[in-house]
Amino acid sequence: MYRQIAEGLKYIGVDDLDLDLFESQYEVPEGMVYNSYLIEDEKIAVLDTVDIRVERAWKDNLLAALGGRKPDYLVVHHLEPDHSGLIAWMVAEYPDIEVVASAKALSFLGQFFEGFTGRTRAVKEGDELSLGTHSLRFVMAPMVHWPEVMVSYDPTLKTVFSADAFGKFGALGTCGFYGDEDTDWACEARRYYFNICGKYGLPVQTLLKKLAAWDVARICPLHGPILQSGLEEYLRLYQIWSSYGVESEGVFIAHASIHGGTAAAADCLAELLEKRGVKVVVSDLCRCDMAEAVEDAFRYGKVVLAAASYDGGVFPPMFEFLHHLQDKAWQKRTVGLVENGTWAPSAARVMCEQLSAMKDVTIVEPVVTLRSRMQGKDLPALEALADALA
Repeated sequence: MYRQIAEGLKYIGVDDLDLDLFESQYEVPEGMVYNSYLIEDEKIAVLDTVDIRVERAWKDNLLAALGGRKPDYLVVHHLEPDHSGLIAWMVAEYPDIEVVASAKALSFLGQFFEGFTGRTRAVKEGDELSLGTHSLRFVMAPMVHWPEVMVSYDPTLKTVFSADAFGKFGALGTCGFYGDEDTDWACEARRYYFNICGKYGLPVQTLLKKLAAWDVARICPLHGPILQSGLEEYLRLYQIWSSYGVESEGVFIAHASIHGGTAAAADCLAELLEKRGVKVVVSDLCRCDMAEAVEDAFRYGKVVLAAASYDGGVFPPMFEFLHHLQDKAWQKRTVGLVENGTWAPSAARVMCEQLSAMKDVTIVEPVVTLRSRMQGKDLPALEALADALA
């Protein structure tokens, strides 16, 4: 069934509790939600469809919300398949409907729906779609996180329809329909942001500046709960995240250990830092959810990379982790390095090479080199690294 959010605004989205990997790569143990909305006025606008996976439930919600009326517009904020799966069905079911989207989105339609012939309207920055009492004002949000993305604003409801911005992992049935019902919104929103939008901080900053010109009482994203209480905190976090600022003080230690020797050194360093009053988070890159490790690397301002040498390079889990960070434009961080090698340590060299491709990354001294297993003679170097980070 649909849910009434405000006068004239209905929620018709659907939870997907059977999904194991979002975008075939991100673990979603609490499922995922595909949000969709309907504005009912003199004209009716449906705001985005959903993933084809939940087709039946969404159609039921749509028909119940329409109450026998026919929609006039389908507004497409974002063309990614988890939000656009039912566009062709909508056009076939309601031949008079007009698909409203950015020009870039309309240029992509034929790639997703072969032979698409529906009625379309391209909108640009500042255009407005009148529905009666309600209207939608459009701003373009390219690369948040696709080039065709746009955001809309209903001044009557003071509501922003934010596409993928302000989204999070998790189904609404598991985290709550509204943001203030979600006891840990920031955790999964942070993991979502840095893994989905992290590369595009500057475009997100541009969007935040545009939103600042509006009187916003509610944000309706395409994933996650509706945000309306405590908007200042959501906006504060997005400002930090999109500017690559430091959200939490502390040190994140990520280790990639083959036989446990490097992991033991990482744990020892964590103890040394904690004795100095530093908050420490430790992650085993060989076993953790890589997306959570990426999240923590962005959350903290100081990171320690501890890795075994491998085939003249670095152990692959660390190489993969640094590749993810580079791909997501990780920057403005202080890094400590610990390498391990039995006969020819090479991990630090390769980690330095990977870090050199990233912006504003400072490597602190000393770089600690271990030989197979940490011994008493290695403790002074670890102490010195703890001092440098603390």
